[in-house]
Amino acid sequence: MAKKETPRKETPTSPKGMRDIIGSEQHKYHGFFEKAAEVALYYGFQPIEIPMLEREEVFLSTNGEDTDLVGKEMYTLKTRGGDKLALRPEGTAPVMRAYLEHGMQSQSQPIKLYYYGSFFRHDNPQRGRYREFRQFGIEMIGSPKSISDAMVIYLTALILNDVGLKNIMIDVNSIGDKESRVPYLRELTQYYRKHINKLCGNCKQRIKANPLRLLDCKSAECQPFKEKAPQSIAHLSPAAKAHFKEVLEYLDALRLTYRINPHLVRGLDYYTHTVFEVAEIAPDVAPEALAENATQLEETGEEKDRRVAKEERKAAANAPLALAGGGRYDYLAKQLGSKKDVPAVGGSIGVDRVLLSPNYKAVTPRIVKKPKIYFIQLGFEAKLKSLEVIEILRGARIPVTHSLNKDSLSAQLGTAEKLQIPYAIIFGQKEALEGTVIVRNMQTRSQDTVKLAKLSDYIKNIK
Repeated sequence: MAKKETPRKETPTSPKGMRDIIGSEQHKYHGFFEKAAEVALYYGFQPIEIPMLEREEVFLSTNGEDTDLVGKEMYTLKTRGGDKLALRPEGTAPVMRAYLEHGMQSQSQPIKLYYYGSFFRHDNPQRGRYREFRQFGIEMIGSPKSISDAMVIYLTALILNDVGLKNIMIDVNSIGDKESRVPYLRELTQYYRKHINKLCGNCKQRIKANPLRLLDCKSAECQPFKEKAPQSIAHLSPAAKAHFKEVLEYLDALRLTYRINPHLVRGLDYYTHTVFEVAEIAPDVAPEALAENATQLEETGEEKDRRVAKEERKAAANAPLALAGGGRYDYLAKQLGSKKDVPAVGGSIGVDRVLLSPNYKAVTPRIVKKPKIYFIQLGFEAKLKSLEVIEILRGARIPVTHSLNKDSLSAQLGTAEKLQIPYAIIFGQKEALEGTVIVRNMQTRSQDTVKLAKLSDYIKNIK
């Protein structure tokens, strides 16, 4: 009797949209994280590590079930004990959950945090988009001031610049506050209802459930209607308009290249006021990424689908590659159970997409030391130029911390003493006009006036 042949077992492969990162490629990821963390630390941010798994309600309570993230993309599971958990699809809601859970409201505000790690979405893999993807994020929680929005945008651009991506464009918009949102959504819905028979299937649902997401649609048939849709910035309340105007003034003072994109809304429900997105202009496309797309698209088996997908793939290959994005989320805390709103703003960088750029350069990070300087600013003119002064110190490898959202001299000096930082730099209206700072010895109370051009040398020489 012939011996029955055992079926050959296929070698297992990584799940679709997930991959192994080995050797020199892994070094690139570590190099990016260390550089990004270094920049964040120099600007007073501290690390936080959030769990890979969160309770499902962290995301259900902050995003409607009609959103792609909740309805289609989340990986969820039920434990033996009956708990419903989700692999984290984004970092902002978990960071806010940690802020509330650990009583950070009682600490000096704002709380400035950064994080890095893997996130998960059951999305269609394509160029720079995986089902397990890596992000670096920064969050400023506890400040309603426009300088916080500008700082998050500035640091995002600065990190990208420091790893070699010089040719970037920042899209920015304001979707307003609660007062702005109601009349705007009414007009937006009325406008789209006139064209409902010509919209894609997803947008026909969004009109009922989440009309702001109509502006986030990428379908070709919806683009002509999106171009002529009502704009959120035309419906801003006086407070929202003033906030957005100040954000733009800060971006101008920082000499950032940006454009107002009236159709930018971001994909998650909790955003309010400022939203932004950063793209590298005219990126090169990785051939292996296009080949992967082609294989997946061939699997559809429909001639029309293949033709349309090929056209969309070609358009996507020539489109700017979105690298980062974020915005303000003042109402997120209440959605997570807080008794009151907590103003906050944040942004995240898609590390996989950054590393796809041919311009990316891995940089060996510098050693980060305990801050030697506490930076104090006084008045609006000083605020406008504050980040320039901090950048002078960072360029000279001098760690610094600050409370740019505070206005009182005594409060800022008190924080410097509490943190036991040896020197304070005081930068007021007079100093901003004269191009100087006051360097104060926190122990002896002696102080000197120093020109900005000589500041780094002066700080390096003091003991």
